[in-house]
Amino acid sequence: MPISYNGKYYQRSGSTTVEMSGSELAHFLISKFGKTWDALPSDANFEDIDMSTVNLFKNLARKRVPSISDIDSVEKVFTNRELLTEDGKITRAGLLLFGREPHRFLISAKTRVGRFKTSTTILDTVVAAGNLFNQVERTVEAIKKHLSVKFEIKGIVRQDIWDYPIEAIREAVINALIHKDYLSPAEIQIKVYDDKIWMWNPGGLPKELSIEDLKREHSSYPKNPLIANVFYLAGFIELWGSGTKRIVDLCKEQNLPEPDYKEEQGGFSVWLYKDIYTEEYLKELELKERQIKAVMYVKEKGKITNKEYQQINHTTRETSKRDLEVLVNKDVLKRRGKGRNVYYELGQLGQNWVKIGSRLGQLRNNGASKGENITNRGIG
Repeated sequence: MPISYNGKYYQRSGSTTVEMSGSELAHFLISKFGKTWDALPSDANFEDIDMSTVNLFKNLARKRVPSISDIDSVEKVFTNRELLTEDGKITRAGLLLFGREPHRFLISAKTRVGRFKTSTTILDTVVAAGNLFNQVERTVEAIKKHLSVKFEIKGIVRQDIWDYPIEAIREAVINALIHKDYLSPAEIQIKVYDDKIWMWNPGGLPKELSIEDLKREHSSYPKNPLIANVFYLAGFIELWGSGTKRIVDLCKEQNLPEPDYKEEQGGFSVWLYKDIYTEEYLKELELKERQIKAVMYVKEKGKITNKEYQQINHTTRETSKRDLEVLVNKDVLKRRGKGRNVYYELGQLGQNWVKIGSRLGQLRNNGASKGENITNRGIG
């Protein structure tokens, strides 16, 4: 526990004692009074509230709050959601969720989306402002305009297939808005590259969770619980800590590489990776036709064994073993299991993604400039 001495707070970290400062100290002092940041009063009044968003919430929340009514006043909606302080002031959660222009009161309450060709070449920038309900939609649309989409007919239904599952993108955006440390002056930042998306928000994981916990079932520790509760009632999230695992599951269902979660640069990031397991990409790695055929098999079936490799390629066990080892060494596949239970599933192509993705992006752009017919471009 932190201790106070001469007006400063100190905390033990390993074998040293360090002074607490910045947002860490602010959150600690807020918690000492049994509060969270989003429960503190704002300087806004009801003239600063966007009634169309309040009405939208009423409609969205009706499934989980059957008693909510169209005729409920904004004061009643806010009171029932604990968005007013004891003396009737609008909380910071209420301002962020329903304000017309929350960034006028909280300068970092915005999301910045950029389309990046390289780490220094920026093709497009969109700043999504407004309340959190508006930011969700504006941010997702700002990302989608830089993605490719194709469609498949399943039965009699047309299904759009984007580069990434849109629901996974939406989930990551909502998580960033809910868990952002709004004491930080930094905005939420999202960078869309040819082959990946990087999403970052200020504020690290709660001390109760590790990065490994995020890819399995875990408890929920929202940094801004009032914001999280309203999003839950609106049907945007579940309050079970299932969002990060759902992102992983959605990517796997679309045969995409597993996303990465990281604590970096004073915040938390989500890395989504595009499907680089196409024949065009794999040929760049100088793979044999039978190896490419095996990768396509894994994309469809989820995994492959040595015996299945032999069967689909009509080759020997030793050749199959050598081919599979090459695929593992190039991070195309990863080996699972032991002994007779060994199988192979999709891996992560590591640094090859960046090189190949950049090269493919150049080829597409060059082709487009020459008037060639390139399908599913959708690239900003």
